Amino acid sequence: MRILITNDDGIGAHGLAVLQEIATAVAGRDGEVWTVAPAFEQSGVGHCVNYIKPSMITKLAERRFALEGSPADCVLAGLGELVDGPVDLVLSGVNRGNNSGENTVYSGTVGGAMEAALQGVRGIALSQFYGPDNVGLDDPFEAAARHGADCVRRLVADAPWGGETYKLFYNVNFPPCSAAHVRGLAPVAQGYRGDARMRVHPQTSPSGRDYLWIQGSAQGEATGPGTDVKANVEGWVSVTPMRCDLTDHAALADLRGTLDAYPG
Repeated sequence: MRILITNDDGIGAHGLAVLQEIATAVAGRDGEVWTVAPAFEQSGVGHCVNYIKPSMITKLAERRFALEGSPADCVLAGLGELVDGPVDLVLSGVNRGNNSGENTVYSGTVGGAMEAALQGVRGIALSQFYGPDNVGLDDPFEAAARHGADCVRRLVADAPWGGETYKLFYNVNFPPCSAAHVRGLAPVAQGYRGDARMRVHPQTSPSGRDYLWIQGSAQGEATGPGTDVKANVEGWVSVTPMRCDLTDHAALADLRGTLDAYPG
């Protein structure tokens, strides 16, 4: 198996080293792991692609590249130029912090897996939830490191990947606990924390210039039953199937009863 890995925390991030180990285990002795990751941190860029400017590529080692761009750019570069042969799987992460609930929408980690799906390649985003039960561990990524390879193998072997148009991809979040306390893999929907929206914090510099910091809010607030954050805070690895089709099909059905009849 030939696997391409990327992330949004940057080429030097600890989570990418964890992902390298996961991918190497999944690829097997005869497989290949290729790394194309951002040269600098790209957290929060979502599915951004830099199509109005070129991206510089630096080869750091055999099958390892840093690219001055987003995770989606890295996937495009890997699939379209850098990887020597067809890619079987794209893994994005392991992100430092969760990409559950509303975070999913902002996540560059998820954006990497999303771009893989748009290119017709299986993609999985992996993130490590941080909380009081794991932030003090010698390795806060312990849950992802211990359970990541098994999770990926099970999704590759048994999960649906189809779609006549937009292909499925998966968003995986490891819970904020030690590896020994992980309870299993939970197939769940994306949750909604409600009050976890982004906010701006104004600040004036010593020189008198005005700046705005973008800040999130509390991450541990559980979402509704059968959703990702609730599963994570209860010790489960959340597995959420996603698709790039953003249509609300229930609302579309309602609109068809109120707007003009479109014959198409």
